[in-house]
Amino acid sequence: MTEPRKPKQAATVILLRPVEPKGFEVFLTRRPDGMPFLGGMYCYPGGTVSKEDCRAAMIARTVGRTPKQARQIIGAAFTPEEAIGLWIAAVREVFEEVGVLLAADAPGVKMAMTPERAARLALRHGELSAKTLSFAALLEREQLYCDLASLGYFSSWQTPAQFAMRFDTRFFLAAMPQGQTPLPTSYEVAHSVWLTPDRAVQLFSRNELPMIFPTFASLRALADFDTLDSVLREYALEK
Repeated sequence: MTEPRKPKQAATVILLRPVEPKGFEVFLTRRPDGMPFLGGMYCYPGGTVSKEDCRAAMIARTVGRTPKQARQIIGAAFTPEEAIGLWIAAVREVFEEVGVLLAADAPGVKMAMTPERAARLALRHGELSAKTLSFAALLEREQLYCDLASLGYFSSWQTPAQFAMRFDTRFFLAAMPQGQTPLPTSYEVAHSVWLTPDRAVQLFSRNELPMIFPTFASLRALADFDTLDSVLREYALEK
């Protein structure tokens, strides 16, 4: 009997934004039909943790959470470096996929998004996609740090053992940074949409929004919150 394939560590980010009069929306992306994993499904930006995410040079470009603190949240099965690598991967992946950068200019100082910086980051995003620039080098050039305090740990899901491609994924929450707009499409995003959790659940029930169970379960859990502020308080996050 063949042993189940060991799942790869992965991280995904549920981006949230407020809507009038008091609710909030979730950002969902539809993966291209030809993708080998979740092709045609709606999900959140995310991907696999890389070795670089756990290395000292990358950890040095972070603020808001220490490796020890990350391990206390994720669990003792991980080294501190592996644990904080999950947070770093979440920040990196949401920028790679949809161009949203959860960053700080300095500890406790949110990144100031000027038109000049937005233009530079758009160029850097292209270089990152072409693999001519690393994420750590991007942060160094812009004198930025991954703002790990902007991410709240939400849940964990693992692909069942019968699947050939398996992931052990940590889900994080983050408020949409001011002055930024997600890319509507990219090499991993065929379509994207902002929806309230209730609306997304309704569309799923009508077979109009295909998704796997972890995505549905997270939306159903978020539907119990009335406001964005209540979600942020629950997970100790700031706007």
